[in-house]
Amino acid sequence: MRSNQDFLTQLFGTLEDVRQWGEKILFSPDSATQVTFFVLLLILAKAVQAPLNRGLQRLSQEVKLLWLSSIITRLEAIAFPLSAFIFLWITTSFFKETGQAYGLLKVALSLLSVWVVIRFTSTYVGNRTLARWIAVLAWGVAALNILDMLEPTMKQLDAIGLTIGTTKVTLLLVIKGLLTFAGLVWGAMALGAMSERRIHNMTTLTPSLRVLIIKITRTLLVILAFVLGLNSLGIDLTSLAVLSGAIGVGIGFGLQKVVSNFISGIILLLDRSIKPGDVINIGDTYGWVNTLGARCVSLITRDGKEHLIPNELLITERVENWSYSNFDIRIRIPVGVSYESDLRKALELMREAAESHPRILKNHPINTLVAGFGDSAVNLELRAWIDDPANGIGNITSDILLAIWDAFHANGIAFPYPQMDVHIKPDSSLGVRNISQE
Repeated sequence: MRSNQDFLTQLFGTLEDVRQWGEKILFSPDSATQVTFFVLLLILAKAVQAPLNRGLQRLSQEVKLLWLSSIITRLEAIAFPLSAFIFLWITTSFFKETGQAYGLLKVALSLLSVWVVIRFTSTYVGNRTLARWIAVLAWGVAALNILDMLEPTMKQLDAIGLTIGTTKVTLLLVIKGLLTFAGLVWGAMALGAMSERRIHNMTTLTPSLRVLIIKITRTLLVILAFVLGLNSLGIDLTSLAVLSGAIGVGIGFGLQKVVSNFISGIILLLDRSIKPGDVINIGDTYGWVNTLGARCVSLITRDGKEHLIPNELLITERVENWSYSNFDIRIRIPVGVSYESDLRKALELMREAAESHPRILKNHPINTLVAGFGDSAVNLELRAWIDDPANGIGNITSDILLAIWDAFHANGIAFPYPQMDVHIKPDSSLGVRNISQE
């Protein structure tokens, strides 16, 4: 019971100290002046928000550089806090130079800076969990700065660590390293995405060359981010030569399939044997190439299924590329007629059926010929050319066969039925007849 009373007495004493501090800070003339200026600056920032956004919109439309236009567009989301931060920074600097109290303005400036950073980074970070962690980190740094504990905290973190050889690794160094790497990798990925959009708009480049440039750009940006991250931490890159060699050997043995697919993808892009939009057939899979990835090729079939084929298979296996040099391919449609039919008339009707289809190329020859004499029918064949294999082969074959069916029925050309001759021979030794089929 006594302990509870002591705890309550201590709690009320703390609250009273907080109240007295608040009255001293908030209700003093200097504090009233700072609060008044802060409110006026917020009103001014709100007033300039609309015209500033209109100016940024016009500027983003006039700028030709895509990455610069993207940054200007994102500035619209932080027009109000950014304007308030600029006005408050100018006012705080003025108060400081004139020798006036600016403690509350300094606190407000720290909070506004955190607000600007969080709002701006959230426009780039699509992951909500990552954006939440960035916000927590930013508010934590701001709180330490407001309480004048940021520098002591950093000194304490710098004192915690261990020495490896001649290098001292501290907790502060680890935190800085993680933040530096995260920022550099994020920047590299953002630059890679912007460069990818820019390269895709270069219609003068072939699709395979665009994909190759995008892959090389992304790889170089990630490597550059890694090197800059190590350099910013003061790590000598020459000391990692032996370690990187051992890691390279390990990767060569453990990830040889991944590396093989990556190198195979680069080879495919360099020799341009397969490029986005090509119609290929590998094994039992037929479709058009959607994308060329670092590990695999996305192949979409006519039934909407997307097959992810490793790049290595496209190098080592036999691949039919129907659009390697051009999209013109010839289709063959077999047709059978009865032996009593007029073959010349049948060949003419087949040609007319092909010529009437809009996908058949008229500048290529349409051939109809007798392919052979079968057991039950005379085998005919239609050969014609198309230039859009991505639109399907089975559908155009069905359309032409249906047109041939209608034309044959309208002109008395008969389709054969399976035939079988039965010969009955007498067998004198057994007194019965032997029936054989041919």
